[in-house]
Amino acid sequence: FFFFAGMLRTGRLAAALSFRRNIATNFVPRRFNSSDSESEMRTATLIPGDGIGPEIAEAVKNIFAAAEAPIEWETVVVSTEHVKPGEPLLSQEVIDSVNKNGIGLKGPITTPIGKGHPSLNLTLRKTFNLYANVRPARSIEGFKTKYDNVDVITIRENTEGEYCGIEHEVVPGITQSLKVITSAASVRVANHAFKVAQMLNRKKVTAVHKANIMKQSDGLFLKSCQEVAARYPHIPFEIQTLDQVCLKLVRDPSQLDVMVLPNLYGDIISDLCAGLIGGLGLTPSGNIGTECSLFEAVHGTAPDIEGKNLANPTALLLSGTMMLRHIGLSEYADKIDDATLRTIRSNVRTGDLGGKATTTEFTDAIIKNMQQ
Repeated sequence: FFFFAGMLRTGRLAAALSFRRNIATNFVPRRFNSSDSESEMRTATLIPGDGIGPEIAEAVKNIFAAAEAPIEWETVVVSTEHVKPGEPLLSQEVIDSVNKNGIGLKGPITTPIGKGHPSLNLTLRKTFNLYANVRPARSIEGFKTKYDNVDVITIRENTEGEYCGIEHEVVPGITQSLKVITSAASVRVANHAFKVAQMLNRKKVTAVHKANIMKQSDGLFLKSCQEVAARYPHIPFEIQTLDQVCLKLVRDPSQLDVMVLPNLYGDIISDLCAGLIGGLGLTPSGNIGTECSLFEAVHGTAPDIEGKNLANPTALLLSGTMMLRHIGLSEYADKIDDATLRTIRSNVRTGDLGGKATTTEFTDAIIKNMQQ
């Protein structure tokens, strides 16, 4: 009570409520009955990942348990260390678990650069048809960065574009990579963007493109967005080139709100937005599909601090609360989010946020704040 009364006096309650709304997804999936009791146990797939992944996953489990969130974790392995030549990148156990549970939380996974097996992250998105990546970025009160007015959501097409994986060597010294854009995928992600904007009462949707150069592929993406925008005449819609958006974000982020982008542009812009609020360690992310959704920390595996109890679990934790809202468990999500933001404001922070707290100390502080 005293925490919320203090927030109300200082205007922090409005900020906290806005933060909650920003990390919501678009609806409770049909397979989860929103009329069910919030105390009913749900099973979620947990993919700890590589590097610091298992450490931050353990922190999230401890915080969820302290919050009494009705989540039972089913842990499966997706890791670069377990990839074997000639064998599937994802085990049948992983596929069955995600399909059965419909929701999952994933830690960081190593992606080989320039050689080796295909990206496991990309493989997960394609396998489960996770067509939209939703990445909110909002300035956190009490954590000072160069910008105090960041409040944007990037919604990235997640299945095609430059990341479709179609590339080859034409002749030695010349390679070719194909960019695939379809109207079906473009309409689907644009529709999701407008649904999110409508649900969260956002001020506008911006379609980001390079149709001035890639007239066929980005032209089709842009045309698809315009068709969807016509169904939502009450939501302001604009089109901006990728370079225009980059310029606006670094000059004045308040000029943007909800952005819908093809795959590669969304990857770049969402990381740029994370940098505006303090880094990927503070940024939640959700990959939304029609039958299942997978929420994830999008930062790296940080092998330099692996096993040293120094990792920041915030990104994975906030992705976990996105997952809770996605299945209608907002009360528990609010409880965890409030305690996490309060902890960051109190200067109990891990090293990446300029503090000296260990993973355990940061986790314990969040749990303590939940109990006050």
